[in-house]
Amino acid sequence: MVSGHLETKKGYYYVVLSYVDVNGRRHRPWISTGLPEKGNKRKAEAELARIRSTYEPPKEVEDLNSDMPFADYLLQWLEIVKVRVKIATYCSYENMVRSTIEPYFRKKGYTLRGLEARHIQQFYTEKLKTVKPNSVIHYHAVIHQALKYALKTDLVAQNVAMKVDRPKKNDFQPVFLDAAELQKLFTVIKGTKLELPVLVAAFYGLRRGEVIGLKWDAIDFERGAITIKRTVTSIQVDGRERIIEQESAKTKSSMRTLPLVGSFREYFLQVKEAQELNKKVCGNCYNYEYDGYVFVDELGERMRP
Repeated sequence: MVSGHLETKKGYYYVVLSYVDVNGRRHRPWISTGLPEKGNKRKAEAELARIRSTYEPPKEVEDLNSDMPFADYLLQWLEIVKVRVKIATYCSYENMVRSTIEPYFRKKGYTLRGLEARHIQQFYTEKLKTVKPNSVIHYHAVIHQALKYALKTDLVAQNVAMKVDRPKKNDFQPVFLDAAELQKLFTVIKGTKLELPVLVAAFYGLRRGEVIGLKWDAIDFERGAITIKRTVTSIQVDGRERIIEQESAKTKSSMRTLPLVGSFREYFLQVKEAQELNKKVCGNCYNYEYDGYVFVDELGERMRP
């Protein structure tokens, strides 16, 4: 069982968890909420409850060795890399390993030491019959990273993935709605909760996660600007859906400041005014966990991706 409490450090709230592992050792990880201490106690308590309910202690990793099946090594490597990369990156790794890479090499029975470049090349050739080259390029990246760790820890003498020819990347051809299709979409959503999010996405060219991740602190009404700096996305972690918030966009080029056009300025001001009214009307029934986000419903629940 995972217990926990709140602590403050340098003016910010932290969730301090406590649990005992299978060997009887107690662990107390500190997790930042990103919430300033002043005026955020209720939000911090809600964050404590959320983190306690979703936190899963790291699984115990078995001793790795060169003669273990490569399929087993991949699963153990996932547990090792889980605490070293961003959660979205880990979920991408996990999905590819568990759904495609591990089952293939499980059937082949290759050991970590016995894995050869030709075995990996055969895997790519097999998969290219059913998926696009870009998917195989992603598989290659995962296998390369896994073997890179094996080389670093002296489990193998070389990273055989470096000897494999990965396929050429296929060009992505995006499909856009034309003016007539957009107008039809606007007509359909008019008066619904999706109206403003879709208008914002269409006008500014934002990704879904960027729209839902929009907070009031990103909208400067005085300067007339919107800063895209946060995303909210849905991912699968260990087979379960999880909503994650990231304080930075995917790339530096994604972090951008856009002009706050007059009509949208009025839209946002109306939404902000309605939110303040909902807080007063709903009182304790209002969910302050997502206070600060633009796209929440009348009870404060954030829109789901």
